[in-house]
This record gives sequence, C-alpha cells and structure tokens, in this order.
Amino acid sequence: MKISEFQLERYLALHEFSAPFLLCTSDSETMTIRELLSLKPGADEEFHNLGLGYTESQGNPALRKEIANLYTSLNSDQIVVSAGAEEAIFLLMNILLSPGDHVIVQAPAYQSLYEVANAIGCAVSRWELKENGSGWVSDIEELKRLIRPDTKAIVVNSPHNPTGHLFTHGEWNDLNKIIRETSIRLISDEVYRGLEHAREVQLSAAADEHPRNISIGVMSKAFGLAGLRIGWIATHDKEVVRRFLAMKDYTTICSSAPSEFLATLALQNKDVILQKNLAIVHQNLHLLSDFFKKFSHVMTWSAPIAGSTPFPRIINGMSAQKFCDEVREIIGVLLLPGSVFGVDGSYVRFGYGRSDMHQSLNKLVQYLQEK
Repeated sequence: MKISEFQLERYLALHEFSAPFLLCTSDSETMTIRELLSLKPGADEEFHNLGLGYTESQGNPALRKEIANLYTSLNSDQIVVSAGAEEAIFLLMNILLSPGDHVIVQAPAYQSLYEVANAIGCAVSRWELKENGSGWVSDIEELKRLIRPDTKAIVVNSPHNPTGHLFTHGEWNDLNKIIRETSIRLISDEVYRGLEHAREVQLSAAADEHPRNISIGVMSKAFGLAGLRIGWIATHDKEVVRRFLAMKDYTTICSSAPSEFLATLALQNKDVILQKNLAIVHQNLHLLSDFFKKFSHVMTWSAPIAGSTPFPRIINGMSAQKFCDEVREIIGVLLLPGSVFGVDGSYVRFGYGRSDMHQSLNKLVQYLQEK
C-alpha cells in the first residue's frame, strides 16, 4: 500500500512539542498516573504488582466489560481493543474495503478516515458539512444523492472534528434508516462521544443502532488519556470481530498491560472524569465566545455543540496557512490550518479541551490587539 503523508500528524510532529502555546489541541485535560490511581483505594498496589507479559489480543476482559458498558446492547465479546483509534480505522478499512469499492466520507475529516480507503483503491466521495449562518449542518438528501450501487460504506465522525457539529436526533435516525434499507455499512468515529455540551443532544452509539454498524472509540479525547494509546471497535458483527483480530496479528497483536489497567480504572470512574472535562469545556467556550465577538472583524465562527474543537473562518483576507504560520512564529501560538483537513482557504482549528487554553488565547488576544 502506498499512502499519502498524514498532513495533520506531520504538522503536529513539526510544531506541537516546540510551540509554547497550544491553541489547537483536540484532546481533553489529561491526568497523571498518580491522580488516576487515587480514584480507587488500593489501585496503586494493584498497579505496582501488575505483570508485564503479553495481554489478550482482543483486550483485557475487565477493560472490554467497561467499554461494553458505554453501549446499551453490546457485551464484552463484541469489543476489540486497539492501539488508539488510528489502528482501529486502519484495520477496519483494510478488512472491509477492496479496490473499486465506493465509500462516502463525511467531510471535512481526519485524514485517515478517507486516505486509507484512497490508498486501498476505493472511490471516495466527500459528504460535505456546510455552514449556513447559524452553524454547521449536514444534508441527508445530498447523502442520498451520493449513494451508488457499489457504495460499500458510509464513514461519519460525530461529534465532529474539526467543526463541533453533531447530527440532530432526526438526522441520526434518517442516516440509520438508510443503513437498514441498504447493504451499506456505517463506520462511526465516536471518539468525542461524552463531550456533548448538553446531555439531551447525545446520540445513541452507531453500534447500538444496527448489527452491521461499527463504532470506534478511544481514551484520548473525552477522557484526555491519549498517552495510554487505548482505542476500540464495538460491533454486533461477529465476522468483523474475527477478521479484525486476524489482521491485528500483523500490527500490534496486543495492548500494553499498564495501559489496559489504567484505562479500565478510568472507565470505572468515567462520570468523575467526564464531569471534570466538561466543566473545562464549558468554561473555555465562554472565553472563546467573548473572543470571537471581540475579533469579529478578523474571524467568524459557528459555535460548536459537541466535542472540543471549533472551525472558525478568517475574514480579514489572510489565508489560514499564513495566519497560522504568523502567530506560531511571532508569538508561539499553535493553530491548525484547515488544509490539514483537506479544506483550502480560510478555516483554522482551535481547541478548548484543556485547562490552560486561556494562556494561549490571551497571547493571541494581545497579538491581535497590537496589530
């Protein structure tokens, strides 16, 4: 397989660990191992006595049980643990798709959600989110027009990175109605699930909606535990589970035992962690709302309703790439140009999941005031 360079990851590799102010990150506030172990009496002793041998390829049973509890209709046998969401995406595309298949991908998108299919030799159609003055919206009728007789899969990301879009309950029902009435498979990247800004807007997981659907999850985003490198797939489809495990034998084989232990502990305390991270999200949203009101002559935004990223548009005539280069080089603030999501022009990604966002935002405020 020959695959194009991952633009977002290459961009972050160049700048994430050298720029002093990160205003583009999509993950939530992280925790130390000490903080995580403190959530359960005796957990530190268990952790210190943990063996460092191989683990089960499908994932530790205790971890799979906690992951299954995130869904309403799945059990631990219908969960496979992966090395983050990235391995899950890569393996799923390779076991489900063949050269010549047609795939529809919600866009803009994290590059692997369409690039792996491209590299396999699939025909990929972009189902574009649009801004309509009140927010980002998805057009189900447009999706229907994109469907072809050879359409194999629809790939979505909801809550959505980078826009903060979330399907309405009606749109989600319409999408799953399409799945029920066709042989198309729905692959749903749900790594930001749990970061809905209001409880009532949260959608059911795709894997709970239809036996052919596959949900992808991870500990990195809503839980802020990216360093564990723990992700998963969830599906009722036994054949997908079997084939995924067989392909995983050629990649990671199994996960890190310490990571599985800590991920299990985090999920056992998921309400505490999510409540903390949502409080940070809400506080930062107020700061961003004030920022975009103050600098409406520079950029405009559609306020997100879920996740930890908005996708504002620069309106002062400067390209996103130039703006991002300028603020990084002059004041050390890192933003992401929309080009890393396959979007040309004026869009940039902000991130508001971390408690230190105000420091980066203040640097940008000061810079824009002085221009």
